[in-house]
Amino acid sequence: MKEYDITIAETLKKTVTVEAESLEEAQEIVENRWRDGEYVLDAESFSEVDYFVEAEREMPSAEAEKINVLLIKPGQFPQEVQIGTKLEELQEAVGGMIEVTYPFDELVGIICNDEGKINGLPLNRAMRDADGKVYDIIAGDFLVVGLTEDDFCSLTSEQVKFYEEKFHRPETFLKMARSMVIVPMSDENVRRQDSPKAEEPKQKKPQETTL
Repeated sequence: MKEYDITIAETLKKTVTVEAESLEEAQEIVENRWRDGEYVLDAESFSEVDYFVEAEREMPSAEAEKINVLLIKPGQFPQEVQIGTKLEELQEAVGGMIEVTYPFDELVGIICNDEGKINGLPLNRAMRDADGKVYDIIAGDFLVVGLTEDDFCSLTSEQVKFYEEKFHRPETFLKMARSMVIVPMSDENVRRQDSPKAEEPKQKKPQETTL
């Protein structure tokens, strides 16, 4: 679908007779009389109409307004979803005012709830630096999105795969004294709500960190 700016030009014509010494004088007389309102061109003077294309633009389709991103929820595997980029749609996805962070070297960002910890939302995933040290924990649902110079965009298939693996395993957070114990959940444990009779999985060794 495209959008066009079209100029409509109507042509009005009226023939008048004047007496003059020359063509130039006759034209001047007619022009002055027209400026003075002596000659009025109305609907009866209509001659023709022309249409001129001034501009042509591509209009975004409904599908183009959606981007492919990863939705990360506490205790769940990452989900590849389509979401709109309007502010209200992003706020709905994370359950409140949004905060955008840029923790990665490539053009990928995280959209999370700006007041997730203040509002007591469930802790979701730990953020780690290049050495594996935990420097922050995201509370509540968050999105992993692609970035352009001035907007959000879809993740590539390679990015979906990479960040799905990065955030694949949900984590359990246990507050102990002045530190936080982070326990990675096994795939079986995540699926346990769907298979209540499944064998109790073995937990991985917890990670203890101080934030």
